Amino acid sequence: MKAAMIGLGAMGEPMARNLQRAGLLAAVCNRTSSRAERLAAELGVQYAASPADCLRHADVIFICVTADAHVLAVVEQLAQADVAGKLIVDTSTVAAATARSAAETLQARGARFVDAPVTGGTEGAIKASLTFIIGGSDADVDAARPGFEAMGARAVHMGPVGSGQATKAVNQVMCAGINQAVTEGLAFAEAQGLDPAKVVEVTGSGAAGSWFVTHRGASMVRGEFPLGFKLALHLKDLKIVQQMAAQMGGHLPLVDQTVRQYESLMSEGHGDEDISTLYRHNKQLFPRS
Repeated sequence: MKAAMIGLGAMGEPMARNLQRAGLLAAVCNRTSSRAERLAAELGVQYAASPADCLRHADVIFICVTADAHVLAVVEQLAQADVAGKLIVDTSTVAAATARSAAETLQARGARFVDAPVTGGTEGAIKASLTFIIGGSDADVDAARPGFEAMGARAVHMGPVGSGQATKAVNQVMCAGINQAVTEGLAFAEAQGLDPAKVVEVTGSGAAGSWFVTHRGASMVRGEFPLGFKLALHLKDLKIVQQMAAQMGGHLPLVDQTVRQYESLMSEGHGDEDISTLYRHNKQLFPRS
């Protein structure tokens, strides 16, 4: 496999580094060209001036960008070039309908497409411990597996194109629920005069235990919110979830509540903090003496 990475943000850059460590990375591309030029020089790979330029250097193109519009813009640029026979793997988090639209655009030009959003945050990207949640054909998923293995610890094939994004949407709902439960619970503990650090210790070892309690509980009760999963990005994902639910004639009350709270925190300047910053909001559920 000769791979290229398009998108070198907080997730894409460490993912590119892990591809390079596995001997798979041939080229990098980024909207801010200076970032791609710097990383290409550091890693000893090709700098690609555009998504289309990646096609000259690689047979598998990984995409890791922020929003649906960005994915579709990259796909359109690839589709206008000599993309026939190439495999495009989108690891961004977008709507399932966006993934299917991207696949149709590329398939019309003789290319293949896999949607493979990830879970695990920036820590997982750095440590190559991500989980890839995948939609696509068996053959295309198998062709991309060396890249998944270089960048992550698990790669789960959920079904045809769009299935990865649909499953990631479920994951984001569950993340919101866990975040709500843990931050509300710790606010309740603090209001009762309990030592929140001890509460984190005891609940983390029992039935209420979760990754979030173990890895974020101690820091949030100290008023620290080290970045793992940026609140602004989770808000973006939850708005995608709202759209998907509305298209099916339903709604998700917990997601609606979390969106409102995240928007309030965004307006206060906390959008670049970890989602555990929700603790700031839920501490206000109890009056201060």
